[in-house]
Amino acid sequence: MSSREEAPPGQVADGRTLRSRRTRASIVDANMALMMEGNLRPTAAQVAERAGVSLRTLWSHFPDLEHLFAATGEKTLEIQYAHHSVIPAAQPLQERVRAFCRQRAMMLESIAGASRAAQLRLPFSAQLRRNRRRHNERLRTDIGQTFAPEIALAGADAEELVSALLVACTWPAWMGSRDDLDLSFDEAARVMERTVKAIFMDIPGMADE
Repeated sequence: MSSREEAPPGQVADGRTLRSRRTRASIVDANMALMMEGNLRPTAAQVAERAGVSLRTLWSHFPDLEHLFAATGEKTLEIQYAHHSVIPAAQPLQERVRAFCRQRAMMLESIAGASRAAQLRLPFSAQLRRNRRRHNERLRTDIGQTFAPEIALAGADAEELVSALLVACTWPAWMGSRDDLDLSFDEAARVMERTVKAIFMDIPGMADE
């Protein structure tokens, strides 16, 4: 194609779409980077500057902060589950608890900056609350896969058992260990493991496992 020839309409459209996706991704990445660095309330101007775009461009891709929070929530899940693997339910319980808690601790730590920022704005953002519910539902699925035998054994108390495990392994508990108690990563991971073990010991017949 010579310099005077125009690109086919489809090719032009594809190019614009690709540039738009790249710009959108750069805005989300900028927002994530700022939060991970400790900026718990990054402004639109700060995000735009980090992304190398104008405020007008930012708002053309994200009409309001809720839309940005939704896209950032997707990115957060992507980062958190980048190296996730299902802990097989056939393994002995003690091994599963240790492996599950260690992996879960690493997952929570990998998005700590974003989670701290979300916690701060959670009461004021419906989207962030939706993001949090989505994270919890994903964790519920993980728990159901790894601890299926114990959940079945719990019978009528199965839902309460899963809820107890969710409380022990979600961000607020991890934040309590890391930020409120100032525990190291390893200390906080051991606390999670101890808590999860104690939860299972409450199931009839599990004390001997």
